[in-house]
Amino acid sequence: MQTESTPSLAGREYEVEVGPVAHGGHCVARTETGQVLFVRHALPGERVVARVTDGEEGARFLRADAVRVLTASKDRVEPPCPFSGPGRCGGCDWQHAAPGAQRRLKAAVVTEQLARLAGLTPEQAGWDGTVVPAPGDKVAKGEVPAWRTRVQYAVDPEGRAGLRKHRSHEVEVVDRCLIAAPGVSELGVEARAWPQIASVEAIAATGSGDRQVILTPRPGGRLPIVELDRPVSVQRIGERDKAVHRVHGRPFVRERADDRTWRVGDGGFWQVHPKAPELLVEAVMRGLMPRKGETALDLYCGVGLFAGALAERVGERGAVLGIESGKRAVEDARHNLQDLERVRIEYGKVEQVMPATGITEADLIVLDPPRAGAGRDTVAHLASLGARRIAYVACDPAALARDLGYFADGGYRPIRLQAFDLFPFTHHVECVAILEPADKTA
Repeated sequence: MQTESTPSLAGREYEVEVGPVAHGGHCVARTETGQVLFVRHALPGERVVARVTDGEEGARFLRADAVRVLTASKDRVEPPCPFSGPGRCGGCDWQHAAPGAQRRLKAAVVTEQLARLAGLTPEQAGWDGTVVPAPGDKVAKGEVPAWRTRVQYAVDPEGRAGLRKHRSHEVEVVDRCLIAAPGVSELGVEARAWPQIASVEAIAATGSGDRQVILTPRPGGRLPIVELDRPVSVQRIGERDKAVHRVHGRPFVRERADDRTWRVGDGGFWQVHPKAPELLVEAVMRGLMPRKGETALDLYCGVGLFAGALAERVGERGAVLGIESGKRAVEDARHNLQDLERVRIEYGKVEQVMPATGITEADLIVLDPPRAGAGRDTVAHLASLGARRIAYVACDPAALARDLGYFADGGYRPIRLQAFDLFPFTHHVECVAILEPADKTA
């Protein structure tokens, strides 16, 4: 709690030299007194005027925005999006950086996290140190790939759709999101009024052409009559139990990946970049090299993407167990993989279900945990199963690095790591690490 002895420094400005990039979409700088500033809208090597947005005297660090650039980096560009900048939309962290520079910034973050949390150099992690764009995303300065197939819009009190400002509940009203995929933009969410609605999720499935709109009403609000220019599934999220209630259309979309169709229900998890599922399946399968007759685990399995890919490759003599904590995702996974008799999907948290299965060994393991990672206890359990290879899919380099450290304690080392820029113009980066027992002979 703020007191008279610790006044807020919000609004105070400092002229600073910008240091290295840090995890989270900002760079590190220091005031004349040595206090750390995490500065957004800046680039390493620049000299800027940074205005504090959050923090107080004596705090371990302050958050700030670069409101004036005194000496610009050669990697700086004019942000293509008119809603980007200090105090504006918080969705894209690197609108002011050239596309190639964005990937170098992400590579620097992955390198730093591996060193600090896992004690690994890129070479020790089996990584060439690059972040690779998805096919079709390598664009020139001033261009923006429209890649996001799922966009969560917030709605302001006047019923206007927009996106949240950084670390804020305030809504930046927009008339177009540049990174939204064409199928999302075609729904015209930004052009409509949404009275009594708190949020609108717009989904454009890849391959099937399915569209879905999920509406969350404000407390006491009612679902409006929704008429769109094209057929679309419109859903409502109930106020009490947060369950999604069907209004009209299918309560799911169909996605295509790895030569299969995947049902994804009620806004459930699916990679938001259209090329991500194929890229990640390819990276995981190439790293694991599944063999006929092997047993495999797919943990945090979602709607069964990796479980299905594994099952096709281990064949009828193999077996795959998937574990997922989302009830609807489990239903979808069982539906998606019903033709594969050697696949079983269990509902529950990995750390609770795994001990209850009685499984003491497995040949292959895939884990794609949430942003927080798997954690020490789960990693220790997995390391005890003696898998020939493990594939770790990570959307957060800090969580990945921490868990790689835990895997090292359990006798596993990374032999290959790939980093993909599946979230252009944001600070997010997707990694796939392949591990094997550290004592395995080359």
